[in-house]
Amino acid sequence: MSEYPEIKELPINPSLEGFARLDTNIVYATRDGRDYTMDIIKPWPAQYAIEYNLEPKPKYPLVVFVQGSAWTTPDRGNEIPQLSELARKGYVVATVNHRSAIDGYPAPAFLVDVKTAIRFLRAHAAEYCIDPERVAIWGTSSGGNTALLVGTTAGDPRFLTEEYADQSDAVKCVVECFGPTDLQAMADENYQAMQQDPNSIFALLCGFPYDDACKANMAMISPLRYVEPGKDFPPFLMLHGTGDTMVDYSQSTRMYEKLLDCGYDATMYQIPGAMHEGNFWSRELVAVIHAFIAERL
Repeated sequence: MSEYPEIKELPINPSLEGFARLDTNIVYATRDGRDYTMDIIKPWPAQYAIEYNLEPKPKYPLVVFVQGSAWTTPDRGNEIPQLSELARKGYVVATVNHRSAIDGYPAPAFLVDVKTAIRFLRAHAAEYCIDPERVAIWGTSSGGNTALLVGTTAGDPRFLTEEYADQSDAVKCVVECFGPTDLQAMADENYQAMQQDPNSIFALLCGFPYDDACKANMAMISPLRYVEPGKDFPPFLMLHGTGDTMVDYSQSTRMYEKLLDCGYDATMYQIPGAMHEGNFWSRELVAVIHAFIAERL
C-alpha cells in the first residue's frame, strides 16, 4: 500500500477577517442626464450579511476617498489596492466620482457632488453596513483640496442639494495629501496664463475672465480661508512632498500653521524631496494614514 504525505490542515475563518469585496459604479446622483458614481469596498462579513439578510448586520466605519484629478474626472481605480487594505482591516471605503471642470462644471460643482455622496452613504448606511457616526474623508491633490473643504464647511447651505438633505455631510477626521489650500493665491500667481488661455484649468474652474466674481469663486474653494477660531472642525492629517512642483509645499504648511494658530487638531508630515504622486508614496506613509484613521474613528 502506498504511503501518502500527511494531509495538512488550516483553521477555518468564521469571522471572514482580512477579506473584502469591491462593488463598482454605484450611482449616487444624476446631473444633466449623467450618472455620477462611486466604487465601494466592503469587508466580507458585510457582504455576507447583505447577501443572506443576516441580523443584526455589522456596522463599519466609513472612509470616503477622492482621487486627485485637477478637478476633472477622478480615476477611481488609482488607489484601489491601498483602499482595499483599509477594507480588509474593517472599514467600508467609497472612492467617489464628481463633475469635471473641463465639461463645463466650474467650482463648486466637485464639492457639491462629494458632499452629496457622503449624504447618500449615510442615507444607505444599513444597506452597506456603515456606521454613520464614524465617517472620514481622504483625498489627494484636488481631492485633498476637496477633503479639506469637506472638513471646514460641514453643513454649509451653499453646497447643499435636495438629495438626502436630511443627512449630514460632516466627517470625524480628514486626511489630505498634497492638496491646494489657497486657490485664490494660486489663481493670482497664474493670472497672466489664465488671461491668455480660457481653457486653462484655473479659468475653467473659477470662470473667465478673471474678474471679481471669479476671485470670489476661488476664495470659496480655498479651505485656508475658512480657518478661524471657534468653529467645529475635525482633526486633520496633512502630508506633502517638499519636491512637489505642481502644488507648492507651502500650500500645506500655511494651512497647517493656521489650523494650529486657531486651536485646532492638526498633524503634518513632510516627505523630503517627494514629488506630486509618484515617489511620494511609501508603505510607511500609508501606515501613518491608516493609523490616523483608526485612532480617530
